[in-house]
Amino acid sequence: MKIEAISQLFADVEAGAVVVLGFESGDMASVDSATAGWGTEVSQSGEFCAKLLDMAILHRPQGLKAKRLVLAGAGDPAKFGSPQLRKLTGTIVRNLKKLSIPSVTLFLDGALATPEMAQAAAEGALLGNWEATIHKSDKTGIHFLESFTIASSVDLSRAVQRGAILGEAQNFARDLINEPGNLLTPMVLAAKAQAMAAASGLECDVLDRERMAQLGMGSLLGVSQGSLEPPALIVIRYKPENPQSADHLALVGKGVTFDTGGVSIKPADGMEKMKYDMAGGAAVIGAMQALAKLKPPVAVTAYIPAVENMCSHNAQRPGDIVTSMSGKTIEVLNTDAEGRLILVDAIEYARTQGVTHMVDAATLTGAVVVALGHVHVGAFTNNDALLSRVMKSAKAQGEKMWHMPLDDEYKDYLKSPFADLGNIGGRWGGSCTAAYFIKEFTGGTPWVHLDIAGTAWLDEKAPNMPKGPTGVCVRTFVDLAMNW
Repeated sequence: MKIEAISQLFADVEAGAVVVLGFESGDMASVDSATAGWGTEVSQSGEFCAKLLDMAILHRPQGLKAKRLVLAGAGDPAKFGSPQLRKLTGTIVRNLKKLSIPSVTLFLDGALATPEMAQAAAEGALLGNWEATIHKSDKTGIHFLESFTIASSVDLSRAVQRGAILGEAQNFARDLINEPGNLLTPMVLAAKAQAMAAASGLECDVLDRERMAQLGMGSLLGVSQGSLEPPALIVIRYKPENPQSADHLALVGKGVTFDTGGVSIKPADGMEKMKYDMAGGAAVIGAMQALAKLKPPVAVTAYIPAVENMCSHNAQRPGDIVTSMSGKTIEVLNTDAEGRLILVDAIEYARTQGVTHMVDAATLTGAVVVALGHVHVGAFTNNDALLSRVMKSAKAQGEKMWHMPLDDEYKDYLKSPFADLGNIGGRWGGSCTAAYFIKEFTGGTPWVHLDIAGTAWLDEKAPNMPKGPTGVCVRTFVDLAMNW
């Protein structure tokens, strides 16, 4: 979809539809003056209440060059910001593209005509235009906008360009997550990461099974041993030309391209969704694509441990003991708690490469979904200062996160009589014990863990997004690096 900014009044816009925002108890004077009182009429009739995501359409509006005038509800102005505009814009796009409208222009004026708002609108439009239909042979009834324009009396082009970069990166991550396990194996994911890096001017290395064995990554390799598909540790490097900090940020993403649970096999119901168990890795790869274009002032390296977790005669067994790259031994009590096993070897490798701060994203536990539903990402840390930076970026980007506890008492749940740690902590506090397990391998390096199991996939369509992958954390990662 073509996306751009123009400096123009909404009455002069030529488009399939021009959109203006209406707030609860707001002034309709600008709309009324161009439409002979239509704005007030639909408000008084109850057709348009201006609640967030409300919409009303006037066809062939007199005095306008656009074919349609759309009033979009923005709700309470005191609660309206860039996250709400992002969601609203995605909803507008999804509603209007169903009408086979090829081009839409959103008019932003007054307090709405800011770079922050323009960027969010661009992101929302691209996210709303995405569909999980690449593998459908019959695309009848599937529509896409051809162009989305943001019009204003001020120049918002740079903000719109940045929003387009972020929206495209998030959609790239969603494309990766949407691929089924038979088409996206660990090595295919590595090849896609390499292709993105080559196109973006980034360095990309892929550590194969032999190299990981030499490094002593027994925890990661234990997970992969049940699959015929070889594992990969994908490493993508961004180096600023003129770094403004000696810090080195690591973004680590879980990359289980399909998860059966291994010998501790998952229930059949819903297992088809386990292609999304690499959503953390996809978010990291998408973020690196955006960072290559936006050029933050700090070095950023991505680490994506990619494996399949399968059942076979050679699969890891409950009770097996593996030795991680750090030298710590792990009793594998449940082979379905595999994400933490691959992450700790990736984290140890990142530490040996000299990173100073680490943030990981992983669809790690069902327990976090029980705790937070599908609303918040669970955020855990060993360093409150780094968490504060991550939470600030998440809030700015409208990605809801909740600080979860990581008290030392959780370590007691992970005790093993036969190894340094067990890989699960029992029934209680599952997301906390999983995070604490990872913490044990951070070596004191400032670290934040983001459990995205409840937010990386939509089981039902939302007003602004279809059913399927969300690409959560891409924008937070980019914002974190850009504001370092």
